[in-house]
Amino acid sequence: MVSTLIASIALAAWLYLLIFNKGFWRLTEHDETFAPPGATVPAGAHVVAIVPARDEAEVIAASVASLLQQDFPGRFEVVLVDDDSTDGTADVARARAAELGAADRLMVLESGGPADGWTGKIAAMHRGFTSVRSLPQQPDFVLFCDADIAFESHVLARLVAGAAARGSVLSSLMVKLRCESAAEKWFVPAFVFFFQKLYPFRAVNDPRSKVAGAAGGVMLVRPQALADAGGLPAIRDALIDDCALGALMKKQGPIWLGLTDDVYSLRPYPRLTDIERMVTRSAYAQLDYSPAKLAGAVAGMCLVYLAPPLLVFAESPAPDIALVAWLIMAQAYMPSLRFYGLSRARAFALPLIAACYTWFTAVSAWRHMRGRGGEWKGRYQAPA
Repeated sequence: MVSTLIASIALAAWLYLLIFNKGFWRLTEHDETFAPPGATVPAGAHVVAIVPARDEAEVIAASVASLLQQDFPGRFEVVLVDDDSTDGTADVARARAAELGAADRLMVLESGGPADGWTGKIAAMHRGFTSVRSLPQQPDFVLFCDADIAFESHVLARLVAGAAARGSVLSSLMVKLRCESAAEKWFVPAFVFFFQKLYPFRAVNDPRSKVAGAAGGVMLVRPQALADAGGLPAIRDALIDDCALGALMKKQGPIWLGLTDDVYSLRPYPRLTDIERMVTRSAYAQLDYSPAKLAGAVAGMCLVYLAPPLLVFAESPAPDIALVAWLIMAQAYMPSLRFYGLSRARAFALPLIAACYTWFTAVSAWRHMRGRGGEWKGRYQAPA
């Protein structure tokens, strides 16, 4: 029977994901274990943070303050690259640094906007990196971080100690996204779950694996390794800049990606439309702007996520097989819910959440086809 075949394929897919996809669902890679026992920040370590910011006046004060107040034993400065902001982002950042008595450790640069063929964020990152490379004394590490996140005071020291001990050329943390509104509680854990399914952190961190990725909120890189890889011009048109940088840097040496509880997003997503906007900006880029890959992704999501509960409730000839697939799906999702402090019962709603993400992906493709792809604060950055 067709329903039995569909249920069996769905079950086989979940067994494969559960057993052979590097345990992505277990959430084992965490910055608490990144630095080996006894690892410390090297004496005289020098780090420069580069923060691209576009119209972030509401959150930039908290973000910059969390950086300038890092409990770091070495030398640490912050470069804010103002990406054509119209809300006084740079002035807010300067004022907060002055309040903290750290104005001398904050440099503000104007990006001038992206040139043709560049996405805005990468162009701003490149502006900051070019400035850093012109310094007479090069830092040991450059920390690329988003303008809408905040750090606990120990994070930088832990990250540098771990990177130095492991010899990683790129060390990245997936920040803990806000999970307070109803929309966030339903969709944010799934976003992390889907990301880890696509880029299993254990595979990313395995030098023998070809899987490479990063999380754009926090990326600590060795500047010489980045320069040797061709620098940011090598990924200038990438809409998913973090994973593009991860792939670029893994060719230079070990990379590492993990979760954290100590770097958190300041940006709220109070409504479903806010979640949709976040996803549709780059979902079609994940599929290389390919209609064929889009069709395959939609079919795969329907088969793996939607078919099991539909076959259970439709009283198909294979309800037992479909139910087992659904139970395995829910079990795989539960650690992500626990990470965000949510009830495990929500795991059984994953098929509906996956259906929404599938719709977001289709909308992303539609917007791209209309020349509205990659929208971010008034810019449409996806290639035509």
